[in-house]
Amino acid sequence: MRRIFYLAAAAGFFFLCSCATTPKPPDLKSLYDEAAQRHGPGTNPVIVIPGILGSRLVDGNSGQLVWGAFDRKAANPKRPEEARLMALPMERGRPLRALRDQVRPDGSLDTLRVSFFPGVSIEPKAYVNILATLGVGGYADQLLGEAGAIDYGTDHYTCFQFAYDWRRSCVENAVLLGEFIEDTKRLVEAENRRRFGYSGEVKFDIVAHSMGGLLTRYYLRYGKQQLPKGEGLPRLNWAGAQNVEKVVLVGTPNGGSISALGQLCEGLDLTPLIAQYPAALLGTMPSIYELLPRTRHRVLLEPDGDGALDLLDFHVWKSREWGLANPKQGKALAVLLPDVPGAGARRAIALDHLEKCLVNARQFHSAIDRPATPPAAVRLTLYAGDATDTPVAATAGQHKVTIAESAPGDGTVPRYSAIMDERFGSRSAKEKLNSPIAWDDVNFLFESHLGLTQAETFSDSLLFFLLEQ
Repeated sequence: MRRIFYLAAAAGFFFLCSCATTPKPPDLKSLYDEAAQRHGPGTNPVIVIPGILGSRLVDGNSGQLVWGAFDRKAANPKRPEEARLMALPMERGRPLRALRDQVRPDGSLDTLRVSFFPGVSIEPKAYVNILATLGVGGYADQLLGEAGAIDYGTDHYTCFQFAYDWRRSCVENAVLLGEFIEDTKRLVEAENRRRFGYSGEVKFDIVAHSMGGLLTRYYLRYGKQQLPKGEGLPRLNWAGAQNVEKVVLVGTPNGGSISALGQLCEGLDLTPLIAQYPAALLGTMPSIYELLPRTRHRVLLEPDGDGALDLLDFHVWKSREWGLANPKQGKALAVLLPDVPGAGARRAIALDHLEKCLVNARQFHSAIDRPATPPAAVRLTLYAGDATDTPVAATAGQHKVTIAESAPGDGTVPRYSAIMDERFGSRSAKEKLNSPIAWDDVNFLFESHLGLTQAETFSDSLLFFLLEQ
Protein backbone atom coordinates (compact mmCIF):
# COMPACT_ATOMS: atom_id res chain seq x y z
CA MET A 1 0.00 0.00 0.00
CA ARG A 2 2.81 2.37 0.91
CA ARG A 3 4.50 1.60 -2.41
CA ILE A 4 1.30 2.51 -4.29
CA PHE A 5 1.16 5.80 -2.35
CA TYR A 6 4.73 6.72 -3.33
CA LEU A 7 4.09 5.83 -6.94
CA ALA A 8 0.97 7.95 -6.98
CA ALA A 9 2.79 10.87 -5.38
CA ALA A 10 5.61 10.58 -7.91
CA ALA A 11 3.13 10.44 -10.77
CA GLY A 12 1.43 13.57 -9.45
CA PHE A 13 4.75 15.37 -9.16
CA PHE A 14 5.75 14.54 -12.74
CA PHE A 15 2.27 15.53 -13.93
CA LEU A 16 2.67 18.95 -12.34
CA CYS A 17 6.12 19.31 -13.88
CA SER A 18 4.84 18.37 -17.31
CA CYS A 19 2.11 21.00 -17.05
CA ALA A 20 4.54 23.76 -16.08
CA THR A 21 5.04 26.35 -18.79
CA THR A 22 8.44 27.51 -19.99
CA PRO A 23 9.24 30.88 -18.42
CA LYS A 24 9.11 33.79 -20.81
CA PRO A 25 11.67 36.60 -20.84
CA PRO A 26 10.76 39.40 -18.41
CA ASP A 27 8.61 42.26 -19.67
CA LEU A 28 11.12 44.96 -18.79
CA LYS A 29 8.84 47.78 -19.87
CA SER A 30 6.08 46.83 -17.43
CA LEU A 31 8.58 46.09 -14.67
CA TYR A 32 10.43 49.40 -14.93
CA ASP A 33 8.03 51.73 -16.71
CA GLU A 34 7.21 53.68 -13.55
CA ALA A 35 10.83 53.94 -12.46
CA ALA A 36 11.82 55.01 -15.97
CA GLN A 37 9.58 58.06 -15.70
CA ARG A 38 11.61 59.44 -12.82
CA HIS A 39 13.80 61.80 -14.81
CA GLY A 40 15.72 64.42 -12.95
CA PRO A 41 18.46 64.91 -10.38
CA GLY A 42 17.40 61.80 -8.44
CA THR A 43 18.62 59.48 -11.21
CA ASN A 44 22.27 59.44 -12.22
CA PRO A 45 23.12 59.68 -15.94
CA VAL A 46 24.73 56.52 -17.32
CA ILE A 47 27.95 56.24 -19.32
CA VAL A 48 28.35 53.13 -21.50
CA ILE A 49 31.96 52.08 -22.20
CA PRO A 50 32.58 49.31 -24.77
CA GLY A 51 35.49 46.89 -24.81
CA ILE A 52 38.36 46.38 -27.22
CA LEU A 53 37.18 46.55 -30.87
CA GLY A 54 33.96 48.12 -29.55
CA SER A 55 34.39 51.66 -30.93
CA ARG A 56 34.39 52.68 -34.57
CA LEU A 57 37.67 54.21 -35.72
CA VAL A 58 38.05 56.61 -38.64
CA ASP A 59 40.97 58.43 -40.23
CA GLY A 60 40.62 62.10 -39.33
CA ASN A 61 42.30 63.19 -42.57
CA SER A 62 40.47 61.14 -45.19
CA GLY A 63 37.36 59.97 -43.34
CA GLN A 64 38.34 56.37 -44.17
CA LEU A 65 36.65 53.83 -41.89
CA VAL A 66 39.50 52.07 -40.11
CA TRP A 67 37.42 49.77 -37.89
CA GLY A 68 33.67 49.13 -37.65
CA ALA A 69 32.71 47.15 -40.76
CA PHE A 70 33.98 44.39 -42.97
CA ASP A 71 33.17 45.37 -46.52
CA ARG A 72 34.78 47.06 -49.50
CA LYS A 73 34.66 50.47 -47.79
CA ALA A 74 36.52 49.36 -44.67
CA ALA A 75 40.27 49.35 -44.16
CA ASN A 76 41.86 46.11 -45.31
CA PRO A 77 45.12 44.98 -43.65
CA LYS A 78 46.20 43.44 -46.97
CA ARG A 79 46.48 46.92 -48.47
CA PRO A 80 49.69 48.58 -47.23
CA GLU A 81 48.34 52.12 -46.81
CA GLU A 82 45.33 50.79 -44.89
CA ALA A 83 47.42 48.46 -42.74
CA ARG A 84 49.39 51.55 -41.70
CA LEU A 85 46.13 53.28 -40.78
CA MET A 86 45.22 50.42 -38.45
CA ALA A 87 48.62 50.14 -36.76
CA LEU A 88 49.99 52.66 -34.29
CA PRO A 89 53.23 54.50 -35.13
CA MET A 90 56.54 53.11 -33.91
CA GLU A 91 59.64 55.22 -33.30
CA ARG A 92 62.72 54.71 -31.16
CA GLY A 93 63.35 57.11 -28.32
CA ARG A 94 59.76 58.36 -27.98
CA PRO A 95 57.29 57.31 -25.25
CA LEU A 96 54.18 55.41 -26.28
CA ARG A 97 51.74 58.23 -25.61
CA ALA A 98 53.78 60.55 -27.87
CA LEU A 99 53.35 58.22 -30.85
CA ARG A 100 50.21 59.72 -32.39
CA ASP A 101 48.34 59.33 -35.67
CA GLN A 102 45.18 60.85 -37.17
CA VAL A 103 42.81 57.96 -36.35
CA ARG A 104 39.91 58.99 -34.11
CA PRO A 105 37.03 57.18 -32.35
CA ASP A 106 33.62 57.69 -33.95
CA GLY A 107 31.02 56.27 -31.57
CA SER A 108 30.42 52.89 -29.96
CA LEU A 109 29.97 49.90 -32.22
CA ASP A 110 26.27 49.18 -31.60
CA THR A 111 26.21 47.00 -34.73
CA LEU A 112 28.96 45.62 -36.95
CA ARG A 113 28.32 45.59 -40.69
CA VAL A 114 29.73 42.55 -42.49
CA SER A 115 29.53 42.13 -46.27
CA PHE A 116 31.12 39.05 -47.77
CA PHE A 117 29.79 39.44 -51.32
CA PRO A 118 28.18 42.32 -53.25
CA GLY A 119 24.56 42.69 -52.16
CA VAL A 120 24.94 40.29 -49.22
CA SER A 121 25.48 41.75 -45.77
CA ILE A 122 24.63 41.11 -42.15
CA GLU A 123 24.70 43.35 -39.07
CA PRO A 124 25.38 41.31 -35.92
CA LYS A 125 24.51 43.08 -32.68
CA ALA A 126 27.42 44.33 -30.65
CA TYR A 127 26.45 46.78 -27.90
CA VAL A 128 22.98 47.65 -29.14
CA ASN A 129 21.43 45.49 -26.41
CA ILE A 130 22.92 47.57 -23.60
CA LEU A 131 21.65 50.76 -25.21
CA ALA A 132 18.23 49.21 -25.80
CA THR A 133 18.02 48.03 -22.19
CA LEU A 134 18.93 51.47 -20.91
CA GLY A 135 16.32 52.94 -23.27
CA VAL A 136 13.64 50.83 -21.59
CA GLY A 137 14.82 52.30 -18.30
CA GLY A 138 14.29 55.83 -19.59
CA TYR A 139 17.96 56.52 -20.35
CA ALA A 140 18.00 58.48 -23.61
CA ASP A 141 21.31 58.03 -25.38
CA GLN A 142 22.91 61.32 -26.43
CA LEU A 143 24.50 60.14 -29.68
CA LEU A 144 21.40 58.33 -30.91
CA GLY A 145 19.24 61.33 -30.04
CA GLU A 146 21.47 63.93 -31.67
CA ALA A 147 21.87 61.76 -34.76
CA GLY A 148 18.10 61.46 -35.09
CA ALA A 149 18.21 57.66 -34.87
CA ILE A 150 15.62 57.80 -32.05
CA ASP A 151 13.27 60.70 -31.37
CA TYR A 152 13.81 61.58 -27.73
CA GLY A 153 12.79 65.20 -28.29
CA THR A 154 15.28 67.16 -26.20
CA ASP A 155 15.47 64.46 -23.55
CA HIS A 156 18.84 62.92 -24.42
CA TYR A 157 21.05 63.97 -21.56
CA THR A 158 20.67 60.86 -19.36
CA CYS A 159 22.82 58.32 -21.27
CA PHE A 160 26.18 58.76 -22.97
CA GLN A 161 28.58 56.57 -24.91
CA PHE A 162 32.29 56.90 -24.27
CA ALA A 163 33.95 55.81 -27.50
CA TYR A 164 37.73 55.56 -27.45
CA ASP A 165 40.70 54.44 -29.51
CA TRP A 166 41.04 50.93 -28.12
CA ARG A 167 44.46 50.48 -29.74
CA ARG A 168 46.02 52.85 -27.24
CA SER A 169 46.85 52.26 -23.58
CA CYS A 170 43.99 51.98 -21.08
CA VAL A 171 45.77 54.69 -19.08
CA GLU A 172 45.52 57.19 -21.94
CA ASN A 173 41.86 56.34 -22.37
CA ALA A 174 41.20 56.63 -18.64
CA VAL A 175 42.56 60.18 -18.79
CA LEU A 176 40.26 60.91 -21.74
CA LEU A 177 37.36 59.38 -19.79
CA GLY A 178 38.08 61.89 -17.04
CA GLU A 179 37.91 64.77 -19.51
CA PHE A 180 34.74 63.33 -21.03
CA ILE A 181 33.09 63.09 -17.60
CA GLU A 182 34.03 66.68 -16.75
CA ASP A 183 32.53 67.97 -20.00
CA THR A 184 29.42 65.81 -19.67
CA LYS A 185 28.99 66.81 -16.05
CA ARG A 186 28.78 70.48 -17.03
CA LEU A 187 26.18 69.63 -19.69
CA VAL A 188 23.97 67.64 -17.30
CA GLU A 189 24.27 70.21 -14.52
CA ALA A 190 23.16 72.94 -16.94
CA GLU A 191 20.15 70.82 -17.95
CA ASN A 192 19.25 70.23 -14.29
CA ARG A 193 19.34 73.95 -13.57
CA ARG A 194 17.25 74.73 -16.64
CA ARG A 195 14.67 71.98 -16.18
CA PHE A 196 14.43 71.58 -12.41
CA GLY A 197 16.15 74.57 -10.85
CA TYR A 198 18.55 72.10 -9.27
CA SER A 199 22.14 73.22 -8.74
CA GLY A 200 23.54 70.19 -6.91
CA GLU A 201 26.49 68.10 -8.02
CA VAL A 202 25.95 65.42 -10.69
CA LYS A 203 27.39 61.93 -10.37
CA PHE A 204 27.39 59.17 -12.96
CA ASP A 205 26.80 55.44 -13.15
CA ILE A 206 29.03 53.46 -15.51
CA VAL A 207 28.29 50.27 -17.47
CA ALA A 208 31.55 48.95 -18.96
CA HIS A 209 32.13 45.83 -21.04
CA SER A 210 35.39 43.88 -21.25
CA MET A 211 38.45 46.17 -21.57
CA GLY A 212 36.20 49.16 -20.87
CA GLY A 213 36.14 47.94 -17.28
CA LEU A 214 39.94 48.15 -16.99
CA LEU A 215 40.15 51.80 -17.96
CA THR A 216 37.15 52.46 -15.68
CA ARG A 217 38.92 50.90 -12.72
CA TYR A 218 42.06 52.94 -13.42
CA TYR A 219 40.02 56.14 -13.67
CA LEU A 220 38.26 55.45 -10.37
CA ARG A 221 41.58 55.05 -8.57
CA TYR A 222 43.74 57.70 -10.21
CA GLY A 223 41.50 60.12 -12.07
CA LYS A 224 43.41 61.78 -14.92
CA GLN A 225 46.91 60.86 -13.76
CA GLN A 226 49.24 59.31 -16.32
CA LEU A 227 51.63 56.56 -15.31
CA PRO A 228 54.84 58.16 -14.01
CA LYS A 229 58.12 57.63 -15.82
CA GLY A 230 60.08 54.63 -14.63
CA GLU A 231 58.58 51.96 -12.42
CA GLY A 232 56.62 54.11 -9.98
CA LEU A 233 52.86 54.24 -9.53
CA PRO A 234 50.48 57.19 -9.61
CA ARG A 235 49.10 58.49 -6.32
CA LEU A 236 46.07 56.48 -5.20
CA ASN A 237 43.63 59.33 -4.58
CA TRP A 238 40.31 57.88 -5.85
CA ALA A 239 39.84 61.10 -7.82
CA GLY A 240 37.62 59.46 -10.43
CA ALA A 241 35.43 57.88 -7.77
CA GLN A 242 34.35 61.37 -6.71
CA ASN A 243 32.27 61.57 -9.91
CA VAL A 244 30.83 58.04 -9.89
CA GLU A 245 28.36 56.12 -7.73
CA LYS A 246 27.51 52.79 -9.41
CA VAL A 247 29.86 50.78 -11.61
CA VAL A 248 28.78 47.69 -13.56
CA LEU A 249 31.62 45.66 -15.10
CA VAL A 250 30.61 43.04 -17.67
CA GLY A 251 33.07 40.34 -18.71
CA THR A 252 36.08 42.44 -17.73
CA PRO A 253 39.44 40.59 -17.85
CA ASN A 254 40.67 41.99 -14.56
CA GLY A 255 43.34 39.28 -14.38
CA GLY A 256 43.97 39.21 -18.12
CA SER A 257 43.28 36.72 -20.90
CA ILE A 258 45.77 34.23 -22.32
CA SER A 259 44.02 34.67 -25.69
CA ALA A 260 45.70 38.08 -25.96
CA LEU A 261 49.10 36.39 -25.87
CA GLY A 262 48.14 34.11 -28.75
CA GLN A 263 47.00 37.07 -30.85
CA LEU A 264 50.18 39.04 -30.17
CA CYS A 265 52.26 36.02 -31.17
CA GLU A 266 50.35 34.82 -34.20
CA GLY A 267 47.98 37.58 -35.31
CA LEU A 268 44.20 37.52 -35.54
CA ASP A 269 42.00 35.60 -37.97
CA LEU A 270 38.40 36.75 -37.51
CA THR A 271 36.85 34.62 -40.27
CA PRO A 272 38.18 32.79 -43.33
CA LEU A 273 36.65 35.51 -45.54
CA ILE A 274 38.33 38.44 -43.77
CA ALA A 275 42.02 39.25 -44.13
CA GLN A 276 44.27 38.31 -41.23
CA TYR A 277 45.61 41.01 -38.93
CA PRO A 278 49.33 40.14 -38.69
CA ALA A 279 51.10 39.87 -35.36
CA ALA A 280 53.31 42.88 -36.14
CA LEU A 281 50.25 45.08 -36.70
CA LEU A 282 48.59 43.99 -33.43
CA GLY A 283 51.93 44.31 -31.66
CA THR A 284 51.91 48.08 -32.16
CA MET A 285 48.89 48.38 -29.81
CA PRO A 286 49.78 48.83 -26.10
CA SER A 287 46.23 47.94 -25.01
CA ILE A 288 46.59 44.29 -26.05
CA TYR A 289 49.66 43.83 -23.84
CA GLU A 290 47.62 45.28 -20.97
CA LEU A 291 45.19 42.37 -21.49
CA LEU A 292 47.88 39.79 -20.71
CA PRO A 293 47.51 37.59 -17.59
CA ARG A 294 49.68 37.93 -14.51
CA THR A 295 52.88 35.96 -14.04
CA ARG A 296 51.95 35.16 -10.43
CA HIS A 297 48.99 33.13 -11.70
CA ARG A 298 51.41 30.72 -13.40
CA VAL A 299 49.75 30.63 -16.80
CA LEU A 300 52.77 30.62 -19.14
CA LEU A 301 54.57 27.29 -18.86
CA GLU A 302 57.86 25.91 -20.13
CA PRO A 303 57.42 23.20 -22.80
CA ASP A 304 58.31 20.50 -20.24
CA GLY A 305 55.64 21.90 -17.91
CA ASP A 306 58.24 22.68 -15.24
CA GLY A 307 58.13 26.28 -14.10
CA ALA A 308 56.24 29.41 -15.16
CA LEU A 309 57.62 32.24 -17.26
CA ASP A 310 57.18 35.99 -16.89
CA LEU A 311 54.73 37.09 -19.61
CA LEU A 312 56.04 40.65 -19.49
CA ASP A 313 59.74 39.82 -19.66
CA PHE A 314 61.19 41.31 -22.85
CA HIS A 315 63.92 38.64 -22.97
CA VAL A 316 61.30 35.87 -22.99
CA TRP A 317 59.66 37.46 -26.03
CA LYS A 318 62.95 38.08 -27.80
CA SER A 319 64.42 34.63 -27.19
CA ARG A 320 61.24 32.89 -28.36
CA GLU A 321 60.77 35.38 -31.21
CA TRP A 322 57.17 36.27 -30.41
CA GLY A 323 55.17 38.98 -32.14
CA LEU A 324 57.27 41.99 -33.05
CA ALA A 325 60.39 39.95 -32.23
CA ASN A 326 59.60 37.31 -34.85
CA PRO A 327 61.90 37.62 -37.91
CA LYS A 328 59.03 36.19 -39.99
CA GLN A 329 57.20 39.49 -39.40
CA GLY A 330 59.81 41.27 -41.55
CA LYS A 331 57.42 41.62 -44.49
CA ALA A 332 54.74 43.17 -42.26
CA LEU A 333 57.30 45.53 -40.72
CA ALA A 334 58.33 46.67 -44.20
CA VAL A 335 54.69 47.65 -44.78
CA LEU A 336 54.34 49.41 -41.41
CA LEU A 337 57.70 51.22 -41.64
CA PRO A 338 58.06 52.06 -45.34
CA ASP A 339 60.37 55.01 -44.73
CA VAL A 340 62.89 52.99 -42.71
CA PRO A 341 65.56 51.45 -44.96
CA GLY A 342 66.83 48.00 -44.10
CA ALA A 343 65.35 45.02 -42.28
CA GLY A 344 67.81 45.43 -39.41
CA ALA A 345 66.76 49.02 -38.71
CA ARG A 346 63.09 48.08 -38.85
CA ARG A 347 63.64 45.17 -36.47
CA ALA A 348 65.45 47.45 -34.00
CA ILE A 349 62.45 49.81 -33.99
CA ALA A 350 60.05 46.89 -33.52
CA LEU A 351 62.03 45.47 -30.58
CA ASP A 352 62.18 48.91 -28.95
CA HIS A 353 58.39 49.25 -29.32
CA LEU A 354 57.83 45.76 -27.93
CA GLU A 355 59.91 46.50 -24.85
CA LYS A 356 58.07 49.78 -24.23
CA CYS A 357 54.70 48.03 -24.48
CA LEU A 358 55.75 45.31 -22.01
CA VAL A 359 57.10 47.85 -19.51
CA ASN A 360 53.91 49.88 -19.81
CA ALA A 361 51.73 46.79 -19.27
CA ARG A 362 53.66 45.78 -16.14
CA GLN A 363 53.24 49.26 -14.69
CA PHE A 364 49.54 49.32 -15.57
CA HIS A 365 48.97 45.93 -13.95
CA SER A 366 50.70 47.08 -10.77
CA ALA A 367 48.51 50.18 -10.67
CA ILE A 368 45.18 48.37 -10.93
CA ASP A 369 46.20 45.26 -8.95
CA ARG A 370 47.23 46.97 -5.73
CA PRO A 371 44.59 46.08 -3.10
CA ALA A 372 42.45 49.09 -2.22
CA THR A 373 38.93 49.73 -1.01
CA PRO A 374 37.02 52.45 -2.89
CA PRO A 375 35.06 55.17 -1.09
CA ALA A 376 31.91 53.87 0.58
CA ALA A 377 29.67 55.80 -1.83
CA VAL A 378 30.91 53.77 -4.81
CA ARG A 379 29.28 50.40 -5.56
CA LEU A 380 31.12 47.93 -7.76
CA THR A 381 29.16 45.11 -9.45
CA LEU A 382 30.46 42.38 -11.75
CA TYR A 383 28.73 40.18 -14.34
CA ALA A 384 30.85 37.28 -15.56
CA GLY A 385 30.45 34.01 -17.42
CA ASP A 386 31.45 30.69 -15.87
CA ALA A 387 29.85 27.97 -18.02
CA THR A 388 32.22 27.76 -21.02
CA ASP A 389 35.66 26.17 -21.21
CA THR A 390 38.03 29.12 -21.56
CA PRO A 391 41.81 29.07 -22.14
CA VAL A 392 43.73 29.93 -18.98
CA ALA A 393 47.28 28.66 -19.54
CA ALA A 394 49.65 28.13 -22.45
CA THR A 395 52.94 26.40 -23.22
CA ALA A 396 55.69 28.68 -24.49
CA GLY A 397 57.01 27.53 -27.86
CA GLN A 398 59.17 29.11 -30.52
CA HIS A 399 57.21 31.75 -32.48
CA LYS A 400 53.96 30.65 -30.87
CA VAL A 401 52.18 29.47 -27.74
CA THR A 402 49.93 26.42 -27.34
CA ILE A 403 46.91 26.36 -25.07
CA ALA A 404 47.62 23.94 -22.25
CA GLU A 405 44.73 24.37 -19.82
CA SER A 406 41.12 25.54 -19.80
CA ALA A 407 38.78 26.51 -16.98
CA PRO A 408 35.26 27.94 -16.61
CA GLY A 409 34.66 31.36 -18.12
CA ASP A 410 32.83 33.08 -20.96
CA GLY A 411 34.99 31.67 -23.76
CA THR A 412 37.31 34.69 -23.71
CA VAL A 413 37.66 35.78 -20.08
CA PRO A 414 38.13 33.07 -17.43
CA ARG A 415 36.02 33.23 -14.30
CA TYR A 416 39.09 33.60 -12.09
CA SER A 417 40.25 36.60 -14.15
CA ALA A 418 36.92 38.41 -14.05
CA ILE A 419 36.75 38.28 -10.24
CA MET A 420 40.57 38.56 -9.99
CA ASP A 421 40.85 35.45 -7.85
CA GLU A 422 44.40 35.35 -6.49
CA ARG A 423 43.93 31.70 -5.44
CA PHE A 424 44.27 30.69 -9.09
CA GLY A 425 48.06 30.83 -8.99
CA SER A 426 48.08 27.82 -6.67
CA ARG A 427 45.07 26.21 -8.44
CA SER A 428 43.51 25.86 -5.01
CA ALA A 429 40.19 27.04 -3.61
CA LYS A 430 40.68 25.87 -0.05
CA GLU A 431 40.64 29.44 1.23
CA LYS A 432 37.87 31.97 0.69
CA LEU A 433 38.06 34.34 -2.27
CA ASN A 434 41.16 36.51 -2.21
CA SER A 435 40.81 39.44 -4.61
CA PRO A 436 42.41 42.89 -4.64
CA ILE A 437 39.08 44.24 -5.92
CA ALA A 438 36.50 45.12 -3.26
CA TRP A 439 33.38 43.76 -4.98
CA ASP A 440 29.97 44.78 -3.68
CA ASP A 441 28.23 42.18 -5.83
CA VAL A 442 29.23 39.40 -8.25
CA ASN A 443 26.83 37.70 -10.67
CA PHE A 444 27.55 34.68 -12.88
CA LEU A 445 25.68 34.05 -16.12
CA PHE A 446 25.80 31.06 -18.47
CA GLU A 447 26.70 33.23 -21.45
CA SER A 448 29.52 33.96 -23.88
CA HIS A 449 31.69 37.07 -23.69
CA LEU A 450 29.43 39.19 -25.89
CA GLY A 451 26.33 37.19 -24.94
CA LEU A 452 26.61 38.58 -21.41
CA THR A 453 25.35 41.93 -22.70
CA GLN A 454 22.42 40.28 -24.51
CA ALA A 455 21.06 38.07 -21.70
CA GLU A 456 17.61 38.89 -20.32
CA THR A 457 18.89 38.19 -16.81
CA PHE A 458 21.58 40.84 -17.24
CA SER A 459 19.09 43.39 -18.65
CA ASP A 460 16.61 42.84 -15.80
CA SER A 461 19.26 42.98 -13.07
CA LEU A 462 20.97 46.01 -14.60
CA LEU A 463 17.80 48.09 -14.62
CA PHE A 464 16.97 47.08 -11.06
CA PHE A 465 20.45 48.04 -9.90
CA LEU A 466 20.43 51.41 -11.65
CA LEU A 467 16.82 52.43 -11.06
CA GLU A 468 15.65 50.79 -7.87
CA GLN A 469 18.63 50.34 -5.56
